[in-house]
Amino acid sequence: MKILVTNDDGIYSPGLSCLAQVAAAYGEVIVMAPDVEQSSMGQAITSGKPITYKKSPIHFEGIEAFRVTGTPADCVAMGTHLFDGIDLVLSGINIGSNLGNSAWHSGTLSAARQAVLFGVRGIALSVSVGQDEPDFEALKPFVHDALEEVVNEVELKLLNINFPLSPIGEIVWTSQSVRKYDGKIILNQDPMGREHYWFTVIPIEPEDEGSDRWAVKQGKTSVTPMILDLTDTDYLAHRSNNHNNISDN
Repeated sequence: MKILVTNDDGIYSPGLSCLAQVAAAYGEVIVMAPDVEQSSMGQAITSGKPITYKKSPIHFEGIEAFRVTGTPADCVAMGTHLFDGIDLVLSGINIGSNLGNSAWHSGTLSAARQAVLFGVRGIALSVSVGQDEPDFEALKPFVHDALEEVVNEVELKLLNINFPLSPIGEIVWTSQSVRKYDGKIILNQDPMGREHYWFTVIPIEPEDEGSDRWAVKQGKTSVTPMILDLTDTDYLAHRSNNHNNISDN
């Protein structure tokens, strides 16, 4: 199996190195990651300027690695173009969870989604943070267990995996927690007295049982199968039924 590993935290992220090392147990690994942090870039692609890539300035223990002047989605595009036969794209491990509505803006998940758009399986992996940084060496066995759970589920094209900061070892399959969030704009000042703004997103409803947010809060590893199709099929079916009823009358 040929595996492309990327992220949105950038080439220097310890989460990227952790994922590449664990992934090496499943096949040939190639790393292509942004040269700078690209968090919350979503599905953005670079269209107004050229994209370049260079050998990684850091060592990945025998794994070929490159830094890209682009977004996570750009990295997937470059990797699948430059290297034939990519079977799987792994994105992460993001420093910070990608649960619930963060799926819309997450660069980590968007890289996996971009892979699926190119006909390649995509798996996003993220870990929650607290006051301390994640211990990626301690996380490695949990990452291996999660990949072991899903790597042969070939019919599932897009997966979102989230680890709690301190996993208890249980893996659960979950739904995406789509609950109301409070998006606030907070005014502040820089040291020069100039105004600037922070955008914050805070859940204002409790997590629903069986969802990704619920699982991670319980210390469990969450695996969420996802799809690309955003069509409201319930509404389409309802509209079609109403149209048919009117026609019958």
